[in-house]
Amino acid sequence: METASTLTWTIYDADKMTQREIYGIVLTDLGKQHPEIVGLSADLAKSTKIGTFGDAYPDRFFNFGIAEQNMFGAAAGLAKAGLTPFVSTMSAFASMRACEFVRTDICYQNLNVKIIATHGGMSFGSGGATHHANEDLSIIRAFPNLTVICPADTIETAMAVKKCMEITGPVYIRIGRGFEPRIYESEDYGFEVGKAHELRSGTDLTILATGNTVFHAVQAADIMQERDGLSVRVLNMHTLKPLDEEAVIQALLDTRRLLTVEDHSVIGGLGSAVADVIAASGKGCAFNKLGIPDTFCPHGNPEDLMHLYKIDTDGIIEKVGELMQRDFEEDEDWEDEV
Repeated sequence: METASTLTWTIYDADKMTQREIYGIVLTDLGKQHPEIVGLSADLAKSTKIGTFGDAYPDRFFNFGIAEQNMFGAAAGLAKAGLTPFVSTMSAFASMRACEFVRTDICYQNLNVKIIATHGGMSFGSGGATHHANEDLSIIRAFPNLTVICPADTIETAMAVKKCMEITGPVYIRIGRGFEPRIYESEDYGFEVGKAHELRSGTDLTILATGNTVFHAVQAADIMQERDGLSVRVLNMHTLKPLDEEAVIQALLDTRRLLTVEDHSVIGGLGSAVADVIAASGKGCAFNKLGIPDTFCPHGNPEDLMHLYKIDTDGIIEKVGELMQRDFEEDEDWEDEV
């Protein structure tokens, strides 16, 4: 879509490109406007698609080889020199192999480094447990100063990459590997960092989803509306930090049944963040988390793995059915909840 920022991708590319490919194009376009942007890779320029930026600006692109720790340390130095480093590697490597460097070199100093973490969750299914990123949100969400974004599709990825330039400080954007289903038809839906986006209104139950599970949440809500007459609210929680606590509380007050869905461990990710908000509110509700259980995942196609752990459309419908059978309280009096 041609915009005032002279982006060269079109809305029709969203169905033909992965989140990674859109990211590479958008970053390259941003490089025209922002000469301070530099790109850093750990020998994964082709896999993460930051190579598109490197081809356009070879003098502003640095390949550190298979040395993620060095790459993040150098990114801190470049940021201290007034540049804006975009660092690209797989989510598992950014959050675990280079964990201390992200925390101490970048977040501790609140430096303006943008981390684009690809292959999030089980999207690199054939890579197995060593390349799955089921724990990254648990780890990096705890780092002070760090903004954490998990876009739902290619269009939202483009918006997140552009918007992160408006944030002074470190940003972690988690994207997938494959052809993530498109949810949005244009960039005009009002993407705002830290604000959930309501995709479906509803009063019976709220599904709070992030990343590639948002598509399945919408599908599940539509099926249950048509088949069962259920009114299901769907919130795209694209920003995990800062979390839109106001949207969570409103959903709690309106529907009193909440389900979180994520391609991530049920420990420490979106579900845990939402549970913290519910607990602090003092309000009673029926609540459950859908995600990867406390286990290492096998090799497999991402779609098969999502079905295995019930974070696809079928799994969400099944869990909603269970949640609708749970009682949170016999009366509607909130006073005894405090």
